[in-house]
Amino acid sequence: MLRGMETPTSPEVPMDAEQCGEPAEVATRTAAGARPAFSLGGTTVVGRLGFGTGGLVGPGYWGPRHEDPERAVAVLRRAVDRGVTLIDTADNYGPDVAEELVARALHPYPEGLVLATKGGVVRTGPDVWHIAGRPEQLRAMCEASLRRLRTDTLDLYQLHRLDPEVPMADQLGTLLELQQAGKIRHIGLDSIDADQLARARALAPIASVQNRYNLLDRTSEDVLKLCEQTGTAFLPWFPLGNGRLTGGGNGRSPRGVGAAATVGSAGSVGPAGTVGRPVGPTDALASVAAAHGATIGQIALAWLLHRSPVLLPTPGTGSPAHLDENLAAARVSLTEEELARLDGLGGLEGLDGPSTTTTRRERPRR
Repeated sequence: MLRGMETPTSPEVPMDAEQCGEPAEVATRTAAGARPAFSLGGTTVVGRLGFGTGGLVGPGYWGPRHEDPERAVAVLRRAVDRGVTLIDTADNYGPDVAEELVARALHPYPEGLVLATKGGVVRTGPDVWHIAGRPEQLRAMCEASLRRLRTDTLDLYQLHRLDPEVPMADQLGTLLELQQAGKIRHIGLDSIDADQLARARALAPIASVQNRYNLLDRTSEDVLKLCEQTGTAFLPWFPLGNGRLTGGGNGRSPRGVGAAATVGSAGSVGPAGTVGRPVGPTDALASVAAAHGATIGQIALAWLLHRSPVLLPTPGTGSPAHLDENLAAARVSLTEEELARLDGLGGLEGLDGPSTTTTRRERPRR
């Protein structure tokens, strides 16, 4: 039974010279093709199944999720104990809360642990934010993240949003200066299109992209293809569809569902017996899960790991049990026939729309 991963084995991360990080043909999408590691920027090897810290903060990414911070600390430590080597966070989660929890839980950092954070967005309330990409703002944000994370160098610093009112060259030029000063090891971008990625690559070495992408949402497929061609990491946000692929209402729900699950007519996922008319062939997701003794969330994560060797999902949660469930997805080996069935789910009407929370973006403050 895979669901709870009763045997506490950590995902292995072999040091294979062909583990991405450089342009290469995409591996065959069999179990052997679901490579367990990736070389970020060609120099920093990380396990492909990481941990995101959005689940450690409150609704709307505002404040802490738990009154007792030790609950979040325990989840972070458990993730690293179980073999996670990539922690993805952001300065506006809380704000500040997630970065401070990472430092509280994991500093001094074990060798091989890669910290990824983001800057360029200011959060002023639950689901209320504005972009701030002027050079002086980015420098100040980077310095603040260094202090909160108690480190001299950020392994991966991602521009959370490109500021449309600031030239891209100015924004990336600032990150390049920070990289040359030793404050940033790798540069990443969040929520960009393929044209923007191509333009950015002409200005700076881009090690990663973080876009929305999951089993039901393939709107960034062209960005993924470009990442494959250039050896760029792709960190899919909402890898579980903001909870639609776990049975919860958002990406921070600790609830997983069993293998016998149905997908309702509005794209909601619930346990067997849930009232709701299945949509087309989407019962394939539940049947694949049943075949592996897994949850549908585990199958959704396993599909990402098989889909492309550059995909590095970082699902988040505040629950130790849900953490174990997510990490067990690395042990699922999908067959070519199962992959073909799951591939067919991405274009279903009503299921391929944006999996975003409702947010209110403020007018930028200059």
